Amino acid sequence: MNKLGSEGKHVGDREAKDDLFDALASVAKGLGSGRRAEIVDVLAQGERPVDEIAQEIGQSVANTSQHLQHLLRSGLVHSRRDGTRIYYRLSGPGVAQLWTAVRLVASDHVAKLNELAAAYLGDRSALSTLTRTELRDRMAGGDIVVLDVRPEPEFRSGHIAGAVSVPVKELTERLRELPEGHTVAAYCRGPYCVFADEAVRTLRRSGIPAVRLEDGYPEWEAAGLPVETNASNAPAGTS
Repeated sequence: MNKLGSEGKHVGDREAKDDLFDALASVAKGLGSGRRAEIVDVLAQGERPVDEIAQEIGQSVANTSQHLQHLLRSGLVHSRRDGTRIYYRLSGPGVAQLWTAVRLVASDHVAKLNELAAAYLGDRSALSTLTRTELRDRMAGGDIVVLDVRPEPEFRSGHIAGAVSVPVKELTERLRELPEGHTVAAYCRGPYCVFADEAVRTLRRSGIPAVRLEDGYPEWEAAGLPVETNASNAPAGTS
């Protein structure tokens, strides 16, 4: 005879199994929108308020709030209030790992993903890249300048140790801050982030040797490599 579960259902009951798998699937359902996936990509960089998230994903605050409520119900994000602003963050490192896994599976199995990525990112064939290990070693050698070209709030939340914040929108105006005779490595949010590509192209047009990190800050942090938080934006210099 089957034993009763905590809610009066028999152990091994079909309805109970359906409930279990529906609950498991609710996590994937939380990512069942491109805008919600983009929000997770933004929050993988650190906590942000609703209005800044809305600006990053090109949506109204009202629409963004609706997407965030879906993510809350799925358990993928947490929120807190500070005065009149509500801040959101990923509910744990597993969410960032889930997002990485989704990207990898999509890269392997979604038809035309590379074509879609190229339409957004442009031709990357001429852009030189560094792996995390290569960048770490170059930084140890002191012959490379590392630029974090994400928006400054993301830099404050966490960045590669020794990196300098130069948001891509400010790069052209701040080229004179870069020391001569050093290669510049730019990084941003991850493999599908356009900021580092734009930075490398801008630097190379100015005659500055430049490369991009092959992925981004979340992958660097997840690998256990050195990071800093809440550091001031010091003048650019060698690492």
